[in-house]
Formats: sequence, C-alpha cells, structure tokens
Amino acid sequence: MFRVRDPFRRAQLAIAALFCFLGFQYGTWASRLPTIKAHLGLSAAQVGLLLMATGVGAAASFPLVTLLMKRLGSRRLAVLSALCLGVVLLAMAELPNYPVALLVMCCDGVAVGALNVAMNAQGAALEVRYQRTAMAKLHATFSAGSLCAALLASGLTGFASALVAHFGAAAVLLLLLIGYARPGLLAEDQQPATAEEKKPRRAWSLPARLTLWMGCAMAFGTVTEGAMNDWSALYLKDVADAASALAPMGIAVVSVMMVLARLFADGWRERWGDGRIVRAGSALAGVGLALALLAGGLVPALLGFACVGLGIAAVTPCVYVAAARQGAGALALVAAMGTVGLLAGPAVIGFIANGSGLVWGMGAVAASAIVVSLCATRIRWPARAEQPPAPAEAAAVH
Repeated sequence: MFRVRDPFRRAQLAIAALFCFLGFQYGTWASRLPTIKAHLGLSAAQVGLLLMATGVGAAASFPLVTLLMKRLGSRRLAVLSALCLGVVLLAMAELPNYPVALLVMCCDGVAVGALNVAMNAQGAALEVRYQRTAMAKLHATFSAGSLCAALLASGLTGFASALVAHFGAAAVLLLLLIGYARPGLLAEDQQPATAEEKKPRRAWSLPARLTLWMGCAMAFGTVTEGAMNDWSALYLKDVADAASALAPMGIAVVSVMMVLARLFADGWRERWGDGRIVRAGSALAGVGLALALLAGGLVPALLGFACVGLGIAAVTPCVYVAAARQGAGALALVAAMGTVGLLAGPAVIGFIANGSGLVWGMGAVAASAIVVSLCATRIRWPARAEQPPAPAEAAAVH
C-alpha cells in the first residue's frame, strides 16, 4: 500500500477499495449488457431473468455467508469473494449460451453477497476500533466505482469492442484494487459476541426481533433506492411530460444527491446519531416525494427526487453498522433482505403502475421510505461518539 501513517486512514482507504471494487465490478458488466444481449441473442424478458439470477444468488447466499464469516472472518472472506468476482467477470466475457449465463450470473450474486457482508463488517469494525464514523463515505466509494466503470466502458468500447479485451482490462484493475486493499484490512472484526450469539442455538431458529426490524428497514430502503433508479426517468417522461433529453435527469439528481449526502453523512452521524439521521432522512424522502407527486410537473418532481436522494443516502450505511454489532448472522440476513428489496421492489412498483398508474407506483415508493422511518424507531442504534479519541489514543488502540 501507499504509505499512510495514520492507522485509521490506512484501514479506511483499504476498506474503501473494497467498496470501489464492488461498484467497479458491477458497473463493468452492467455497462455491457447490450453487448451480452446481442451476443447471446436474448429477448428483453431473458435479460430480466439474467438480472434476477444475480439477485437470487445474492439473496440465497445468506446461510453460506453466515458460515463463512464465522469460519474465515471478514478479512479473508472479502479477499476470497473479491477474487471470485474477478474470475466471474472473465467468465462473462466468454458466455457460450443462455443456461451457462444464468449459472455465471447466479455465482456472481453469491460472491456479491459475500463481499457485501464482509466489506460492511470491515467498515463497522473500523468505526468500533477507532470510535470514528466512516461508513457513509465508504458507501460513497461504491458509487464512485460504478461511475469509473461506466467511463472505462465508454472509452474502451471505441477501441476494443470485444468483451474479452474490456473485461480482461477491468479484471487487471480489480486485481490491483484487491492487492492494494489486502494489507490494510482489519485482521479481526472487533465485534464482541452478542448475548444472542452466545446462546446455544437449534438447527433452525427465528432471527431476533431486532434483526427483523433492521432487515425490514434495509429492505424498504433498497426498495426506495432501486425504484428511483428504475422508474424516475419514466415518470418524468410519461407523467411530468418532460422532454426525452430531460428524462435521465431523474436518475442523475438522485445519484448526485446520494453521493453528496454520503460524503457529509458521517459528520451528521457524529453530531445527531444514526437513529435520528435514518428517521429524519427517510421521512424527508417519503414526504418530499409525496408532495412532489401531489404537485405534479417537472420542477416539483426533480425537487422530490432530490429529497429522496438526500434522505435515503444514509439509511444503508447506518443499518449495516447496527446489524454488524449484532453479529455475522444478523449482518448476513440484513444484507440478504436488502438484496431482496432491491430485486423485488422495482418489479412490485411496476405491477402497481400497470394496474393503477405510475403516480400510484411512485406513491408506493414514498410509502416505502415512510416505512423505513417507522422501522427505525424500533432499532437499537449505536450511541454516537461525542468526541473522537485523540490521535495518540487511536494509535494505542491500533
């Protein structure tokens, strides 16, 4: 790694590389979906099933990830799953037929689920070890990784349209990222065993009520986030009567506001605490979007979308921190429920829009954000650090 004296910054950069890795890997193959579609001769419905296979793999990975987290720890699991994602990306460049493509995408989902849990466990451990907030900025680097992947795809397509050349170059960059990250990752998760984890468990047992509340908050939060990405452009064009050139502005507004909010959210968390940030933010997202739908028109819609991006940005980082403090099992389940929300939410919104209109569909998105705020009242949030430890104390802890 590059020389960074501050141990907190060194670990933060290493974990940020994991988040950037996942965003870059996802953005790389997602940006070339049209090429994959043409190569395999797929219909739109088959592409939808291909994407669903990724989500199903991630959601179904919960039992395996829980076991691997306990056996390997988050550091080794992060490196292992990252290497698997690099191999999967190379496999995507040479897909022979549709059944194999479904299998490869399902494997991608399993590896994504594993890395998602491991890197968030590392992020939560970083906050526990140094008593400093960092998770929101880490999640911002995921978006940055996706953006870099899109830019690389745009640049390489003109020179090397073949998937092998593009995905090969991307795999090399991913290998460099994981090589940079590995030495700086935390060796231990730094999460003490919870009372629930110390109790002997039966082969089958229900998750704790607190874990279910966190899972619900994560699921409805990802429903809100995913639906805005999938339906905002259609709403602007079909309902707000925006010009075709302005339709993508919905996604742009949400994405920009989310990145900006995540860059500043760690400071907000230190000042007001995770619970207040999630409750107030998700309420802002729901109420802001609802008022925009009632007002109608392009400008109110963009303002409402901005409220969603600003308000929902800190939900995922904060819930992951709370889940990690309950142990590996809780973290894996919450991550899986988040994947289910991201997978099923946009489809449910589509069914509602098909039956009652897109305004009602977007109204369901606003309702999802309100549900997050209600769930947040039932979650035991970590106490905010009133004052970060002095640098000497942080170094001593390390």
